[in-house]
Amino acid sequence: MLTDLSIRDYAIVQRLDVELRGGMTCVTGETGAGKSILLDALGLCIGDRADARAVRAGADRAEISALFCVEDLPLARDWLERAALIEGHECLIRRTVTQDGRSRAFINGTPATLAQCSELGELLVDIHSQHAHQSLLRRAVQRALLDAFAGTEADAHAVAEEAQILRDLKHELEVLRASSNEVAERRDLLNYQINELAELAFGESELETLENDQTLLSHATWIMETVHGVAGQCADLGDQLRSSVSALTDERLGPKIEEGRDLIASSQIQLEEAASELTRYLDAIELDPQRLREVEARLDVAYTLSRKHRIQPAALAGHLQKLTDELEGLEQGDLSIERLEAEISSRQASWTERAKKLTQKRTVGAKRLAKRAMELLAQLAMDRCSVEVGFIDLAPESIDPRGLEEIEIWIATNPGSRPGPLSRVASGGELSRISLALQVAVADNATAPTMIFDEVDVGVGGAIADIVGKLLNTLAENVQVLCVTHLPQVAAKGQHHVKVSKAGDKVVTTKLDYLSEDERVEELSRMLGGAVVTPATRENARELLAAR
Repeated sequence: MLTDLSIRDYAIVQRLDVELRGGMTCVTGETGAGKSILLDALGLCIGDRADARAVRAGADRAEISALFCVEDLPLARDWLERAALIEGHECLIRRTVTQDGRSRAFINGTPATLAQCSELGELLVDIHSQHAHQSLLRRAVQRALLDAFAGTEADAHAVAEEAQILRDLKHELEVLRASSNEVAERRDLLNYQINELAELAFGESELETLENDQTLLSHATWIMETVHGVAGQCADLGDQLRSSVSALTDERLGPKIEEGRDLIASSQIQLEEAASELTRYLDAIELDPQRLREVEARLDVAYTLSRKHRIQPAALAGHLQKLTDELEGLEQGDLSIERLEAEISSRQASWTERAKKLTQKRTVGAKRLAKRAMELLAQLAMDRCSVEVGFIDLAPESIDPRGLEEIEIWIATNPGSRPGPLSRVASGGELSRISLALQVAVADNATAPTMIFDEVDVGVGGAIADIVGKLLNTLAENVQVLCVTHLPQVAAKGQHHVKVSKAGDKVVTTKLDYLSEDERVEELSRMLGGAVVTPATRENARELLAAR
C-alpha cells in the first residue's frame, strides 16, 4: 500500500508530507483547494508526462516522492527483483521536474525510466478518473476494461505485440518483393556510392578533428602571437608578484601580514603555471601550409559527398555502413524473402492461436463482467438496466493488434428494449453510474493494492451517493482506497477523512489535515449546507457518520 507521499514545490504546494493509512480515506475540500493535486503528483511518480507548469512559481524544480510497502505484494517484489531494484520491504519512487520541463525518475534511489515507473506503478496503484465516464464511450477503453476484469491484459498485450511484429515483417517482405525487379540497377548504384565513400574512408569522429585542425592551422600565426603575448604577460606579472612576496617577508610587518602574503604567493604560482601551460600550448602549434592544404582538401571532399547524399558530413561513416548493409541485403534478397515468408507463416499461426485463446478468455470474462455490472447497477437504482459485452468480429487475415474481435459494451435501460452502444442509449446521469459500476466491477479483481477514485461519483446524489460510498467502503476491505469526493454521503463512509484547504494571502499554498470525529462533523456539515452551517446540518452530518 501507499504509506507516504511527499510533495515539494508542485503546483501551489510548497511543502506537503502526508502519511497514508489503510482502509478507505476520503479527501474533501472546497473547489480549487487542490484536492486533485495529490493524485496528479502521485501520477507523476508512476509515469505521467511532466510539464514545466507543474513547478510552483518561484521554485527551481518540483519533487514528488511516494513510498510504498511491498512486503505482501509478490508481483511488485518480483518486478523489483528482476530490475535489481529491490530494497527490503519498501519501495520509494521519486520524480523531479525542472522549470524547463525536464524530469528525472528514481526507484529506490536508482535512476529509472518513465516506462519502468509506469510498469511498476501499474502493480502498485490503480487510478480511476472523474472523466472515465466520458472516455468510456470509446471502444478502446471498453476493451481495456474487459481485459482488466477478465485478467487478460497480459494476453492482449502479447497478441498486440505479435501483431505489430507480423505487420513489420510483412512490410519488409513487400519492400523486398517490390524491389526485386530493380535489384540490379540499385546494386550498381550502391556499389558506386560505396566505392566513393570507401575511398574517402571518413571516420566517425574525423570531422571534428579536421575542423579543429583547420582552425588552428589557418590561424596559426595569430594564435602564436596572441598566446605568446599573454604568456609573456603572465611571466612578467609572476616576477612582479615574486618581488612583492619577498618584500612582505620582513619580520617588522608582524604575523598578521601572512594571510595577505600567502594570497599573493598563490597568485604568483598560478600565473607562473599559466605561463608554462601557454608555452606548452605554443609548442604544439606549428605553421604547416602543406598540412592545411591536405586538411582543406579532405574537408572539401567530405562536404561535397555529404551534399550529394543529403546528409551531414559527420554521418558519412554511418551512411557508408547503411549502404553496405543494404547491398548485402539485396545480394541475399532471395534468401531473405524465403526466410521472411517462413517466419511470417510461423508467427501468423502462433498469433492466431494466441488470439483464439484470448477470445475464449474474453468470452468468459464478458459474461461475468455483464453480470457483475448489472448487480452493481441494481444497487445504483438502475435495476431495470441490462448490460451485454458485444464482440464485433475482425478479419483474421488482418492480424489486428486488438485480436479477433473489437469489444463494445451494449446497454438497454428499459426492459424489452434492444441493447445499443453506450453513446446512443445512455443519458449523462446514467452514463456516470454505468461508468462507476464498471470501474467498481474491475476494481473487484484488482491486483494493485491501492485504488484511487477521483470524483467518480460525479452526476449522482442522495440515496445513490450513499450506495456509492458503501461500494467503495466494501472495496476497502481488501485494498487501500483513496477517494476524492464532493458528496458528504460518500465522505462519511471512509474510515479516515482528509481535508484539503488553501492557506496564505500573498502566497497561496495547499495544506492537508486528517480530521477528528468532531472536525468531520463540521466538514460534512459544510458539504451538506454550503456557506451556512446550521444545527440541523450538523445533526444530519452526525447521522451520516453513525450510519457508516
